[in-house]
Amino acid sequence: MKNFKILVVLCVLNTILFLGCMGKHSQEFNLLDQNRYRTYIDTFNQNDNELYKQYISNDSAWNFLKENIPFVDLPDKGIEETYYFRWWTFRKHIKKTTDGFVITEFLPAVGWAGRHNTINCPAAHQINEGKWLRNPIYVDNYINFWLRHSQDGIRSYSFWAAHTTLELHKVHPDIEGLKKQFPLLVDNYKAWEESRRDPEDLLFWQIDDRDGMEVSVGGRILREGDYPQKVGAIRPTINSYMYGDARALAEIASTIGDNATAELFSKKADTLKKEIQNRLWNKELGFFSSLPRAYDDSTKTFPVRELLGYVPWYFNLPDDSDVYSDAWKQVLDTTGFSAPVGLTSCERRHPYFEISYKGHECQWNGPSWPFATTQTLKGLSNLLANYKHNGGLDKSDYYNLLKQYANSHYIINEDGSRQNWIDENLNPFTGDWISRTRLKTWANGTWSKEKGGIERGKDYNHSGFCDLVISDLLGLKARNDNTIEIKPLVPEDWDWFALDRVRYHDKNISVIWDRTGEKYKKGKGLMIFVDGNLKSTSSQIKPMEIKL
Repeated sequence: MKNFKILVVLCVLNTILFLGCMGKHSQEFNLLDQNRYRTYIDTFNQNDNELYKQYISNDSAWNFLKENIPFVDLPDKGIEETYYFRWWTFRKHIKKTTDGFVITEFLPAVGWAGRHNTINCPAAHQINEGKWLRNPIYVDNYINFWLRHSQDGIRSYSFWAAHTTLELHKVHPDIEGLKKQFPLLVDNYKAWEESRRDPEDLLFWQIDDRDGMEVSVGGRILREGDYPQKVGAIRPTINSYMYGDARALAEIASTIGDNATAELFSKKADTLKKEIQNRLWNKELGFFSSLPRAYDDSTKTFPVRELLGYVPWYFNLPDDSDVYSDAWKQVLDTTGFSAPVGLTSCERRHPYFEISYKGHECQWNGPSWPFATTQTLKGLSNLLANYKHNGGLDKSDYYNLLKQYANSHYIINEDGSRQNWIDENLNPFTGDWISRTRLKTWANGTWSKEKGGIERGKDYNHSGFCDLVISDLLGLKARNDNTIEIKPLVPEDWDWFALDRVRYHDKNISVIWDRTGEKYKKGKGLMIFVDGNLKSTSSQIKPMEIKL
């Protein structure tokens, strides 16, 4: 009887302790009331025609997102709404397969996809976005799919696989998993060297279509010469991707203690950087441009600025010099890439610039593409955060371009109602989704099965947005060491913002800016919380670092 009473007392004490811990956990780790944001998800569900269901259907969307995404509270409700919309669409593309979880680009099956309807073209954007999910299994499975189960699908299109694999590791460290992936990533790099680099050259070539950038102006210029239809060019895209992968492989090798391989890939990256700056920088244009595959010392790059010329900054490749940074003035120039609704894929002043509703439904000769906008905004964020020479741009320009991108996420329905939307290529002057307008009457006045069926581009998962908010606007920089770093690009006149429930290095991170202390009642200024505990404060919005 005495033992039984002792057991009862211990059980009661354990229950009290457990409930106390749960209450503390809830208070510390949920600085924002998540249920305040459920209205977004309910509205998206209500307005949606759920044509294609995968692992997480609409009726399970809120429960999944509540458990997995970081929550943001922003004064700009347009960016905030689009942030939750993009997570809502992202989870639609999580697909459970015999090879684990994968992430799709299109919801309907398309004939040019590979195993499980996957396409590697946007995979790096998808992984970079999905790394912020609190449970890393979905993206980790997806990386392993590309490395182990996709056969040559991993190289169907250009894909910066090592760079984005390291990005996941920076948020959810897994040394043992990284060790297993590393030799496969090295093999993939070597396969690119064999298939996309001519023996006598140091630079890589790619066909614009295989960059996911078909009907590009650079491709048109090339095809007007004495070249066959599908010949490749030495493009800033593929070469920047290979530079990014080489840098990442060097860092991964160093992380797992393989110093010899780290040195090898560091040298490869240095060589590529030098060659890209020497051969792909067009001095007359002040811009990175493409070069014919068959070139010599006298060959000039194509005389056109395309948005892909900003891709080197996605990987922090160019030297910190106003020689290069002045290229960024073109994103604000209405004869360059600036347009009312979105950045154009080719400079507007070029005679081949076109917004066409004829021919191929996907053209990179003028329309705005979320894929390229994502790359450009990431490159601009890197320029502002990591470079002294900023080409005259500042964080207000980043904010305005992100706001423009957010505001493009809609369609106007036949009844005049406005609906949240993401699709393929955008008319940068009207906001019309060009592919959708073309495809809905493609075959006998309706959708074509050969082109992907009904609403092919609906909820199109070919770009990023949430990472641009977390990593760049709010400035949480994922790192490979045991450090939290923030470099916010928010407007100076914001009195508050919050980033909550970020799972980072197995800790729960929250970042709050509260000028007066009245918004969140947690104190004044810029604050970093780790597992609910205040670790660092500043009276100003400025870069901060703390050790975990």
